[in-house]
Amino acid sequence: MKTHEREIMVYYNPDSRSDRSTVAYAKTMSVHVKTYAYGQTPSTELSWRRIVQALNKNPKELLNKSHPYYRLHIKGREFDEESWVKILRRNPDLMRSPIALSGKRVVVCDTPTDIYRLLEK
Repeated sequence: MKTHEREIMVYYNPDSRSDRSTVAYAKTMSVHVKTYAYGQTPSTELSWRRIVQALNKNPKELLNKSHPYYRLHIKGREFDEESWVKILRRNPDLMRSPIALSGKRVVVCDTPTDIYRLLEK
């Protein structure tokens, strides 16, 4: 997934104060900020594959392992990368942190100020 260099897209949990802070920081960086609550996240597996590939991470690393659904249905099971992408697509609320995109750069914002890594060259 690619955005314009001046545009920032943030996928986040609107119920999380920290995630809302990430969005606030994004709005200080650009006037062109698009936000998507986890229920509105990329709906295609291709979008998720591109995000995971841009992050150069295993999709499993993006999940909140303390989430009740994860503990009941996923913990202890192994999946291939394609299956992990399907889990992300169908359960975006399992994301551990917001994901921000700008141009070709993608960052996982474990803290609200991590969004500033989008400015790094």
